[in-house]
Amino acid sequence: MTTVAAISGSRMKMHMRRKRVNVIALTLAFGAMAFGVFWLIWILYATVRLGASGMSFALFTQPQPGPNSEGGGLSNAIIGSLMMITAATAIGTPIGVFSGIYLAEYGQKGWLGSTTRFINDILLSAPSIVIGLFIYALVVVPMHGFSGWAGALALALIVIPVVIRTTETMLNLVPHALREAAYALGTPKWKVISAVTLRASRAGVITGVLLAIARISGETAPLLLTALSSQFFSTDLGRPMASLPKVIYDFATGPYENLQHLAWAGVFLITLGVLALNIAARVFFRNKN
Repeated sequence: MTTVAAISGSRMKMHMRRKRVNVIALTLAFGAMAFGVFWLIWILYATVRLGASGMSFALFTQPQPGPNSEGGGLSNAIIGSLMMITAATAIGTPIGVFSGIYLAEYGQKGWLGSTTRFINDILLSAPSIVIGLFIYALVVVPMHGFSGWAGALALALIVIPVVIRTTETMLNLVPHALREAAYALGTPKWKVISAVTLRASRAGVITGVLLAIARISGETAPLLLTALSSQFFSTDLGRPMASLPKVIYDFATGPYENLQHLAWAGVFLITLGVLALNIAARVFFRNKN
């Protein structure tokens, strides 16, 4: 009887200890979440409060003003960013998707797949300024000038590893039963990949592309060494081109109040763009796998 009571008491103490540990773990987890959400809300609040007031029609139709000028907008920077982001996405997305398909479907055990994953991990963690310096030495110096194409290539090198990792991960999440069922019907492997696995992971792959776009939308360092900047409106990717992050950096660190207002408007515009991309992906690609 004494032994049963001792065992029961030991179990009760163990239960109470586990309960205390669980409460402590939940408290720490909730505290960490609250800490992160607090700063996120503060950042969003400051962005909306300081940036929404600068939104106007002139922001999209007029180029950036001079230091002592009134009015003006960010049309040259907006168009420049859109063109370089579009070119970078067009270059990096196919390379990233096809590389991810190879790693998930063909290179799971070979040395080439392992080497590619290792290099991709390095690119994922590489500072963007290093990528900008690489394109500077590879493109800008031989061509004897900065250009929008050089900026697009630098941004594409940031897009590629993100898309590779997301595509490989999403394809690996597709159940092998789907592949086996398609193979049992005599379907060739390329058809299985394009019509079964890639279709099943379409939403995840597109989400990865959008994450890559969101990342390069705010990149400044690689554009300093590649596209440089320009105060004039231009759609020629072969010449120096303004970009929204670079103009925001220049205006925000300057002493002129009117340019600082434009910088906050640019920050608000980038935030809205990234938010719109994520909402569109969730709305249009939800339940379409």
